[in-house]
Amino acid sequence: MTPDSRTVRRRMLTGGAAALLATALAVAPAAHAAGLTQVTNFGANPGNLAMFSYVPTGLPAGAPLVVALHGCTQTATDYFTDSGWPQFADQWGFAVVFPQQSTANNAESCFDWWTPSDDGRGQGEAASVRQMVSFAETTYGVDPARIFVTGLSAGGGMAADLLADYPDVFAGGAIDSGLAAQCATSLTAASSCQFVSQNKTPAQWGDLVRGSDPGYTGPWPRVAIWQGTSDFTVEPVNADELRDQWTNVLGISHTPSSTQTLTGGTTESVYNDAAGDPAVETYSISGMGHGLAVDPGTGPTQCGTTGAFFLDFICSTYYTGVFWGLNGGRTGLPAPTGLTVTGTTTSSASLSWSAVSGAASYDVFRDGSQVSDVTGTTVTDTGLTAGTTYLYSVAAVDASGAIGARSATVSATTAGSGGTPPPCFTDNNFDHTQAGRAHQQGGNTFANGSNDAMGLWSVGVTTSLSETSPGFYVVVPTC
Repeated sequence: MTPDSRTVRRRMLTGGAAALLATALAVAPAAHAAGLTQVTNFGANPGNLAMFSYVPTGLPAGAPLVVALHGCTQTATDYFTDSGWPQFADQWGFAVVFPQQSTANNAESCFDWWTPSDDGRGQGEAASVRQMVSFAETTYGVDPARIFVTGLSAGGGMAADLLADYPDVFAGGAIDSGLAAQCATSLTAASSCQFVSQNKTPAQWGDLVRGSDPGYTGPWPRVAIWQGTSDFTVEPVNADELRDQWTNVLGISHTPSSTQTLTGGTTESVYNDAAGDPAVETYSISGMGHGLAVDPGTGPTQCGTTGAFFLDFICSTYYTGVFWGLNGGRTGLPAPTGLTVTGTTTSSASLSWSAVSGAASYDVFRDGSQVSDVTGTTVTDTGLTAGTTYLYSVAAVDASGAIGARSATVSATTAGSGGTPPPCFTDNNFDHTQAGRAHQQGGNTFANGSNDAMGLWSVGVTTSLSETSPGFYVVVPTC
């Protein structure tokens, strides 16, 4: 490697922060924890990778498999020790494969996600990872229909490529501080991908995935995207490009179906498929730099250990696993029924609902964002604006912290000046757009202001819209 190319690669790892890279390299790898095993004869290995695996004791046949790809300067042991994946493998019952890059391939131990001979179907490192999956299917008896891949940074870039190269193998993926599939075909282009927008349309991003396995028509993997807002190594625009890429591939809107606020300054946006199931989820973490989000502790939604590129914000591993259904299904507990508005004032709304068997608590959502976590079946939401309509739903949470299905939505309108509620309009979606209350995109209709999904742009679909402030409309069950 020339001195110039070494400099470029170092910038790719750390955004030019040489001190940060030196710190990462100075951290001695932790000793192998019990249960992490190197597999030396897993089959064809054209990418010259090492395979490590973690298989919980007594794992039954037909369990899921997660492939977890470390970031630059890291090892499989680092990722095993700090990411939290073994914790949930024990708790929920799945196997984990930790591929490891070699310095013979890459001086900084980065997976070569930008190299066509390594990131294409049947090529190099990608083919080696595929062989590890085949080995796990045969040796550990994992379910071929429940195989997932995740990765950090360069590992995230490779995870995205693997989802594109092998959509018939992976049911889902998670890209943490990573890049869109097939964003680059050279080291110079890879640097551009990291730092600036590539100015591609969603269709162009989607074509890069479709072109990775020509002729494949689906089903496509579900994808979670994690990104810190203060990441200067892989700029936040990469999360937008990943969202555009995978919503296009899946044929769904890139307008969120719902959003909510999670711990650690995290905003989750959910993009549902035609059946109403989450197909793409993005997690934007306010103030987080470059790394994998962890949340050390003993709580049911906590995991991991902080260190170089393992940052204390939120347990991304937990939420990724729930999104994939590794905890037995995102909707393990049924949706609460009987959600009712029991009263309103100028600044509050009171709600009640029926208890759900097995619920330890309930999450309350206002306009798609979580606002309360209560143990009972009533809540009073305060600090509201007078004369405003709010939409509420509730989800049960079990003792492990798994969030169940959300209830049907109800609307609550706070009392306004003189008790006058905001204007409300019931009409078909075509007429709503003609009247300036909504807009259409890709044949679907969305409320102006809130971007609430309204269904097909058609005279045959009727929706009620409440104008909670001038030009800002929200979907309500009825006027």
